[in-house]
Formats: sequence, C-alpha cells, structure tokens
Amino acid sequence: MSIDLRETCERRPLVRPALSLPQTACASRRKLLQSWCVGFGGLALSQLLGATHSSAAEDAPVGPLSPRAPHFRPRAKRVIFLFMHGGPSHVDLFDPKPALQKNDGKQPSFPRTRVTFAKRGNLLASPWKFRPTGKNGIPMSELWQHLPAVADELCMVHSVCDQNVAHGGACMKLSTGSDSLLRPSMGSWVSYGLGTENQNLPSFITVCPTSLHGGVDNFGTAFLPSIHQGVPLGTPGYPNSLIKDARFEYLENSFRSQTGQRLQLDFLKKMNARHLQVTGPNSDLEARIASFEMAFRMQRAAPDAVDLAGESAATRSLYGMDEEETRNFGQMCLLARRFAERDVRFIQVSHAHSLPFNNEQWDQHSHIQRGHEINVRQIDKPITGLIKDLRQRGLLEDTLVLWGGEFGRTPTAQQGKPETIGRDHHPDGFTMWMAGGGVKGGYRYGKTDEFGYYAVENRMTIHDLHATLLYALGLDHEKLTYHYAGREFRLTDVHGRVATDLFT
Repeated sequence: MSIDLRETCERRPLVRPALSLPQTACASRRKLLQSWCVGFGGLALSQLLGATHSSAAEDAPVGPLSPRAPHFRPRAKRVIFLFMHGGPSHVDLFDPKPALQKNDGKQPSFPRTRVTFAKRGNLLASPWKFRPTGKNGIPMSELWQHLPAVADELCMVHSVCDQNVAHGGACMKLSTGSDSLLRPSMGSWVSYGLGTENQNLPSFITVCPTSLHGGVDNFGTAFLPSIHQGVPLGTPGYPNSLIKDARFEYLENSFRSQTGQRLQLDFLKKMNARHLQVTGPNSDLEARIASFEMAFRMQRAAPDAVDLAGESAATRSLYGMDEEETRNFGQMCLLARRFAERDVRFIQVSHAHSLPFNNEQWDQHSHIQRGHEINVRQIDKPITGLIKDLRQRGLLEDTLVLWGGEFGRTPTAQQGKPETIGRDHHPDGFTMWMAGGGVKGGYRYGKTDEFGYYAVENRMTIHDLHATLLYALGLDHEKLTYHYAGREFRLTDVHGRVATDLFT
C-alpha cells in the first residue's frame, strides 16, 4: 500500500523536495494537484512528452524521483552493493585466527549458541594461509590473488552480527531490516530519501537477482511508493541468470513508434485527469504513471547504459572478461560501474548459484575448500577491477562499495564425512567490507573472539550497518521515516547506531 497524498498536510516531510509546494491548506493543495491533471505524475508526464534526451538534475521533472537534499553533507552519492549470497567464511577469507589453527579438531572451549542450522562438530582450521596486504597490513588469505592490490582502499568490518541463522530470514534482514515482516528494501529507502539525478534510468537497479530467500521482496518497496522498487536487470530465477542473457524486461516496443507512444500517453493523461477530478489525488496512480514515464525514457537511455561495445580491451581485461571463470561476474561489475557513472543511486550485484557441482552459492555445508576456491576465483579479479576503475575515473570518492553476505560461516566443522568437510551458517560474528564513499582505507574495525565465533569489539548489527550506510549518504536514519498504518517506519526500526569511526 502507498501513502495517501491527501494526508501530506498532517505529516512532517522527510526531506525537502527539489521543488516544494506552497504551504497552503489541504483543500487548496488538492485543487492545485488536480489542476495539474495528475499531480506530480502529471508534471513528470508533461515534461516526458516534450523532453530531450538529458539526465541533468536541473532538467528533472518534479515527482517522486526528483533529486532531494540530504539531511547533512554526504560522503557518498551512490551505493554499489556486492552481495555474496549464501554466506562467505570470514575465518577463511579475512579474519585469521591462530587459536583456531592451533586447536584444529578439538572441542570448542566456549559456549556455543543454542540455535543452529545444522549439526556442528569440532573446531576446523582454515586450509589457507594468511598474509598482510597493503601499507596497513590488512590480512587476506592466499585465496585472494588480486584484491591485495586495492587493500589500502578497503575498510574491513570484522564484527558484523545478528541473530537469524537461516538464509531466508538473514537475507530479508540484510535487505530490509526485518526478518519476519514485509518491509521496504534498503535500496528503496535510499531512492525514497534522495531521489535520483538521472530521470532516464531507475534509481535502484539490481543485477541478476535470484528468486530464493525472499526473492523480489529483497528489492521491493512494501508500503513505500512502488516507483522506488529495484528494477532487475535479468529476470529473478534459479539458478542465477547469466548476465550475457540478462535484459530489462518489456523495454522494447517494436509495434508502436515513439510518436504513437506519445499520443497514447497524452490520451492516458486525459483519462487520469477525469478520474482524479472525481477521486482526488491517488498515490498508487501517481506511481503507475511514473513507471510509464520511466519506461518511455528508458527506451533511449537503457540500451546505451548496457552496451559494452565501446569498452576497450584493456577495460574488459581489467574486469576479467577475457577469462572464462571471471567473465560473467566481470561483466556484472562493469555494468555496475556504467550505472554508477550515470548516477543510478543504488546498484546491487549478486553473486550466487555459481558452483557446478552442488549449485549452492557460497553455502558450503560440505566441500568448503573446493567451493570457496571456485567462488573467490570468480569474483577476485572483477571486484579488484571495479575498485581500480572507479578510482581512476574519480568515482570511488563518492561511491560507497559494500561487500558481504547475509552471514558468515562457523569456525567449527559441520558434522559429516572428513572428505566433504564444510561449515554451518554463522550470524554471531562475520566480516563485511566497504570501500570509497569517505570510509577509511586500509582500516580494520571491530573484532571477533580468538576463534572467530562471537563479535566481541565494536559489534555491528544489521541495523547498525544500515544506519552507517545511510550516514554515508547524508541521511539520518532516525529521520528517514514514512508514515504508514498509524506509525512512523524507518529502515532501522527503533534501533541502529552509526559507526562514525569508519569515516575520515
């Protein structure tokens, strides 16, 4: 459900729109909106029908996606979220534990959480050696062959933690802030709070999402206006789509010319005007009109955004597109850069369903050594290339890159055959990292205990992570609210603490 525009007089605005209406009585505002035929959507539609091909903010129509001022000076303008679906193992990738190596095979000496996903065994040492990387010695396992080159850009957060031990709940919590109720996704909140500086592309794009563990709800709007929903590049499905086959659905209109579409939209505008004269402003209708406008604009802008023909051989190689193992994720990361330079506000790239032998994303309950070796090879060069490319183009300083999964993996083995050893789900302490967007490069924040089981220093819950991400964008998570069902909702619910130490 969407908020009723007729109630806006009684509500405190979240952020000041780029163009605000006069502060008059509700009746006057309603008449004004009706005189514009379809409210904000009518303004946008009017501009759409006479617009030239431009993405400049000053040419943007007034409406739900118009650029909005942040609460305070932002460090970043946009987010690229590299989502590792399934749960990467922090103790095998970024968080070395000598005590774990020393006590391999022994029973844990610490109390374990009572709620588990699978049956857990004894301590399991990492099969990989670690070494310091970059000027500040950021530890990385030997799995990473390329990422050490950008270690000085990374801000490691070793103390992320939460409670849900199942993929579905953990993915929903990471994406929306709730593991049990339908809530707007973080990309939708960012779009709602800041709008977009490019009216020709969606403000929130998700590249090759999957239909598992929450599916479309992980990039949905719930009760926020639907124009802020993530637009998938590639149909959500199982297994993960190949990016070479991905496209924006229903974008092409081969049976009607641009002139014909313009006449069609003109007629639709008149029909909506008559309807609203009877009913008054309708936010659901506003969102639907805005989606038509966006689709019309995207016919010009989207093909150019996803066309890699002009990318040099050197750039393709930087992202690993000249190698079989890295080609798919490399193209996804290159598209993320192209969307970022076109001012898309929130871009999510999902790495999932990539293992040929068990098709389980990063979810190695068994064969963790073989599985993590495959996964890291697929993403290592593309992610490194993305960070280097953003940096050399001057985009990294105002783009926040976030890497991580819905949880980590246990320092203990999952009980099973020794030759197929793996690790269970682990939300009690794991690692995510950020780059760009004003964060401290070459910096380590938070700690897990000596075995990597519990986050023990500067614990960062998912609510804290969301509050920190919004802070980077200049948004106060306590003020980014939406009135629905009699209360003010926010991404962080009634929780959240900003980790200001992460920023320069």
